[in-house]
Amino acid sequence: MKINLHDIFLANQRIKDFTLKTPLSHSYSLSLLSESEIWFKLENLQKTGSFKIRGALNKITLLNETEKKKGVITASAGNHAQGVALAAKHFGVLAKVVVPKDTPDTKKNSIKKLGAELIIHGANYDEAELHAYSLSEKLGMTFIHAFEDKDVICGQGTIGLECLLEKPDFDIILVPAGGGGLISGIAVAAKSINPNIKVIGIQSEASPPWYYSFKAKKLVDVTYKKSIADVLHGGIGKENLKLALNYIDDFILVTEKEIEKAMSWLATEYHYMVEGSGAVGIAAILNKKIDVKNKKVLNVISGGNVDAKVLANIITSNN
Repeated sequence: MKINLHDIFLANQRIKDFTLKTPLSHSYSLSLLSESEIWFKLENLQKTGSFKIRGALNKITLLNETEKKKGVITASAGNHAQGVALAAKHFGVLAKVVVPKDTPDTKKNSIKKLGAELIIHGANYDEAELHAYSLSEKLGMTFIHAFEDKDVICGQGTIGLECLLEKPDFDIILVPAGGGGLISGIAVAAKSINPNIKVIGIQSEASPPWYYSFKAKKLVDVTYKKSIADVLHGGIGKENLKLALNYIDDFILVTEKEIEKAMSWLATEYHYMVEGSGAVGIAAILNKKIDVKNKKVLNVISGGNVDAKVLANIITSNN
């Protein structure tokens, strides 16, 4: 899989009139705490509450008329599903979405409201994905991969492009790392504009495939546990690992408790509803998992689709 800055510029042209240019916001309080200059890219304010609409829209834009008539299908922990559902609705394309059984009700309800057919299958993303692939072949629908697809990655990369066109002098970019589409796209954009920027992925200890595979320079098996950062849960692909080894500098792990504290901190300090997956970078900074002192740091807050009751319980237990 080869991706360059020109691909990401083209993706940006395709999607810019339908997606939101989300705020790039300076965090005065976190900058003081960390003795650095911290900026948030607020993709929790994006349509569907997550960055995922970018990649889904870019992918569906590029389908031919025959493919659009047959429809699209995807598997997702929730956010990618919502992105595909909204993008498909925009083009009048039939969409089916397979989600794991433990997907939050907030996301399942949103998928249905957006007009996609919701199919619940499997205990985790990987099982949902296998079922979606099977249905894709059976029904002749285009499968839209959540993270290992060039067009999807280029769409996610528009986040990096937006940020660096506005402020090209970041030292570090912290990105939640799940399947790898988001961090791969941002890393290609960032390194193409400024090779000196360090791009660092953040994962939960409960789902650490990037952390160990990156160090081993090959895919390795890891143990998975239930995580509040549900969107980051699951395996990664060979093609994304190749991109990571070329463009990404490092991966860092945070604990479940650290993620919950970061979610609570964002809610208390800024009144942001941020899901666990979107709070991992904040967790890394608050717990000094990375040295950011005297650095200009971009932290991508990837999504805000957290169940209100879950967040309320987290806030209560962390205050």
